Amino acid sequence: MTEALAATSASKLHERRAVGTRGATVTGLSLGTAPLGGLYHDLTDDEAIATIDAAWHAGIRYFDTAPHYGNTKAEHRVGAALRRYPRSEFTLSTKVGRRFVRRTSPYDNREGWQNPLPFEAVYDYTHDGILRSFEDSQHRMGIAEIDILLIHDIGRMTHGEQNAHYWRQLTDGGGFRALDTLRASGAVKAVGLGVNEVDAILDALADFDIDCALLAGRYTLLEQRALDDLLPACDARGVSILLGGAFNSGILARGVGGAQRDLKFNYGDAPQDVIARVARLEAVCRAYDVPLASAALQFPYAHPAVSTVLTGARTADELRENVTSFERHIPSALWTALRDEGLLDARAPVPRD
Repeated sequence: MTEALAATSASKLHERRAVGTRGATVTGLSLGTAPLGGLYHDLTDDEAIATIDAAWHAGIRYFDTAPHYGNTKAEHRVGAALRRYPRSEFTLSTKVGRRFVRRTSPYDNREGWQNPLPFEAVYDYTHDGILRSFEDSQHRMGIAEIDILLIHDIGRMTHGEQNAHYWRQLTDGGGFRALDTLRASGAVKAVGLGVNEVDAILDALADFDIDCALLAGRYTLLEQRALDDLLPACDARGVSILLGGAFNSGILARGVGGAQRDLKFNYGDAPQDVIARVARLEAVCRAYDVPLASAALQFPYAHPAVSTVLTGARTADELRENVTSFERHIPSALWTALRDEGLLDARAPVPRD
């Protein structure tokens, strides 16, 4: 990479974009901490903290976590790591909607956490449930100032037929009112949703004034249906998208390459049609000498509604690989080729050469 290109890409990583109107900002690349809660693979406290340290030294200043990750394990680790850094220099988000109580039955591993802490979730989106969850997160992390608070996993993908019941907890039960109170009081700077589905965000836009939404896996090289409605709506209303799941649970990080590996898509085993599409994406990227991971991380950041791309690194080495991927120069001809192959929606903004 030339010195000029390095300077340009470094400014992209360190670029600060506003979230809401109360002073919250996020860097272009940020760290999501589900892997640090033991998603799919166990890791030690020292390994998790080393990953956060690597992110800090790379210039990342936005960190997202949740009580759900490792059944509160990630929050403990995030707090232990970030308390060593100046609080004014980073932005922190966590989530509400689950309260954690002592586990009374054996853990069945359906959620993919390896060696989680001995607690289990109780869904609670009510006014008092959200306030209690917020305070519990403050205590676990040992950090009082949480900048962004997100309603976690509301929607039909998580709750199925019970979603209307839980949505009423936000509306009639005062959950949205609790978020508004925390925001108005200055306890948090921005509020929104942290979900894996577009419809939940559209529903929230109709019922409440959110500042942002962490959308995981729904605007990527593999999926661009959010261009139909969500992204235009957010762009028009000034709602920031915190883009998670750019690798679609992992399959876009390494590609398929003909190897029979444990390929994950949307938190499960990748179906054959997804594997075939990734292989086509990989072939085009290879023709332009661009790693698939670089294209996957840089593509969503080009949309004006996207304020940051969250990378879910497990180790310090993975984190540094993601930083390199986000900074790598990509020729504009690659994006043209992906469009010509029918692999990229013609409406999607792409990074400039």
